[in-house]
Amino acid sequence: MPTKTADAVWKGDLKSGKGTMKLESGSYEGKFTFATRFEDKSGSNPEELIGAAHAGCFSMAFSNELDKAGFTPNSVETHAEVTIDGGEGAITTIKLTAKGNVPNIDNDKFQEIAEAAKNGCPVSKALTGVDIKLDATLV
Repeated sequence: MPTKTADAVWKGDLKSGKGTMKLESGSYEGKFTFATRFEDKSGSNPEELIGAAHAGCFSMAFSNELDKAGFTPNSVETHAEVTIDGGEGAITTIKLTAKGNVPNIDNDKFQEIAEAAKNGCPVSKALTGVDIKLDATLV
C-alpha cells in the first residue's frame, strides 16, 4: 500500500496566527485559523478533514463488507460530525450518519454489517481514542 502525505504550515501564535493545509494529490489546499477551528467561523480546519476522511473510509468499508456478505449496495452515503472540546483541545466524538440503499437485506443484517464496517474501517482504527457513534439507516 502506498504512503499518503499532507502538509501544514502555521505562522504566528495560537490565537492570532494562521495556517495552510494541503494534500499531496493537490485536490485540496486551504487556510485555517484559531477562529475557523474553535469559533465556528467560515473556513477550513483539521477536524473537517478528519470528518471527510472518516466518512469516505466508512462508506468504502461498508460497501466492501456488504459485498463480502453477498449484498451489492446501490449507494452508501455517510455524513461525519467531528466534535472538538475547545477547553481541552481534544476530539471527543465522531458521529457517522450513514444511509445505505441496499437491495434484498433486512435491517438487522444491515446494522450488523454497518457496525463491523465502523470497527474495521482504517480511519476508525486510527482514531481509537475517540468515541465513534454510528447511526445507519437502510433506505
